[in-house]
Parts: sequence; structure tokens; C-alpha cells
Amino acid sequence: MEKLTSPRVIETILKKYDLHFNKRFGQNFLIDENIVQKIVKAGDVGEDDLVLEIGPGIGTMTQALSDHAGKVITVEIDKKLIPVLHETLKECDNVTVVQGDILKTNVKEILADDLSNMPLKIVANLPYYITTPIIMGFLESDLPVESMTFLIQKEVGERLCGVPGTKAYGSLSIVAQFYADISIDFEVPAHVFIPKPKVDSIVVTLKKLATPRIELENKELFLSVVKASFLNRRKTLINGLMMNTPFDKEVLLEVLEACEIPPGIRGETLTGSDFGRIANALNQRMDIAGDPIK
Repeated sequence: MEKLTSPRVIETILKKYDLHFNKRFGQNFLIDENIVQKIVKAGDVGEDDLVLEIGPGIGTMTQALSDHAGKVITVEIDKKLIPVLHETLKECDNVTVVQGDILKTNVKEILADDLSNMPLKIVANLPYYITTPIIMGFLESDLPVESMTFLIQKEVGERLCGVPGTKAYGSLSIVAQFYADISIDFEVPAHVFIPKPKVDSIVVTLKKLATPRIELENKELFLSVVKASFLNRRKTLINGLMMNTPFDKEVLLEVLEACEIPPGIRGETLTGSDFGRIANALNQRMDIAGDPIK
């Protein structure tokens, strides 16, 4: 089986099927076999695992996953790539190709036959333009995902792992870390892709927690408080909350005092647990209809 990381092989396939790189689907194919193998290793893929891959392209990483996993189910949005995958993966007896948009696909349904007896891991070279919706969709789902390893835009990976007080820290950091332990595996330079993207990439692994890190009384209120605190990063916490939540200043000051959080600090200095305490305290100041109690 020829390695699909070879530029010559990629060119031959594109010519044979009259294909062109589709910017709409964020198609960038890996041309470094070492990087492919490092991603599979980072995903800790073993012979007992069920692996879901998103956006296989021409099957480059799918082949490597097939060599290590018990079974691979790969979902590709581009209909033109389905016949290519049937050719490049014809020797991979443990791979099933599904055509569809991962954001609209009933993932639980396509995995149903194997979920009960195989650990589920997700490994993917994600299209940059829909990275966040895909990651958050799986974090918020009830799928029994053991781990997720993604090749994504470096900036997004750094935001996922952001810590308080840093430039990368923001609402995405807090919400993602609410659901999972997240670590950076390694960086990937732009020159190992064809076509070459304008940004560098990074591989991250998310290990979903059995229960969310913060015990919340009102998840939607928590998300609103987090978002409000980062809409205007240079604003103080009290001003951000006043501008972007329905609570008046007096209530907010009382809640922050009760939580022992100074109102004059910026939201970017608070931890997810801090935001959880604020949200729970504010939730207790709402009436049965969900309106703030003045």
C-alpha cells in the first residue's frame, strides 16, 4: 500500500479523479508520514479501540489508524472524495467510510454496533473553519468518548489550554476545560501540508471528565457570565457583567462580595471555578420565572 503522504501519490490521485483542493471544506493534506504516526501515537490508539475520524480527505491518517485500531469509522463531507477513499482504503478491512457533515450526522447511530464493546476515541485533522463547533459538540454530547486527539490551528489549541492571566485565556478555555483535561502534544509546521496553510498547527488531546469540573445550578447562566466577562476584555469584571447581563450593579456587587471576588479585577484573571461560584450565586437571585431579583 503506497503512503498517501507522498506528494507524487497525491498528485496522481487528484489527476485521476479530476479533483482540486476545496477551500470551502478546508482541505489541507499531510505530506509527512512521521507527523501522521505521531498523531496516532498521541491518540493512544490500540487494537481494542473504536476510532472515529473526521474529514479523512484521501485517507492519509485513516490508513495509519487502521494499522493500530480495532475499527475505524471515518466521516467525510466531500462527496467527490468517497470514491477516492474506497480506492485508497480498499486494503483496510476494519474501516467504514460514511459520507456526511459531522455536525449534522447522527454519530451515535453510526457507532451503535460497536459502542457497547469497544472504547471510543476520536482522532482527526480538523478543518480550521469548524474546529470549535466540532470540539464543543463532542464535549457536550453524551457519547462515551475516552479521548479526542485533534490537529487544529495553533491559536485555537493554545486557547483551549489557556490559563488565567494569559493572552490565550478566554471563554473557550473555560468552557472546554469545564468538560475535559486538555494538553498540547506537539506543534506542526505549515510546510508539512499541501496546500500549505497560512498558519501553523498544533495537536491537542482532550480527555473528557466523567462529570463536569464545576457543579452548576444553571449551566446557561454560567455560560452567559463567562461570555459577558470576556466580551470587553479590558473592562473590569463588574463593568463587563453590568454591560452584558440583566443584573443591576447592586446585585452584582453583593454577589461578588459574597464570593470574595474583587469587582475591580478583570475576568481574564478568574478561574472556571470562580465563574461557577458567581453563576451559582446569581442563580439564587433569580425568581421562579428566571428573571433577576432586584
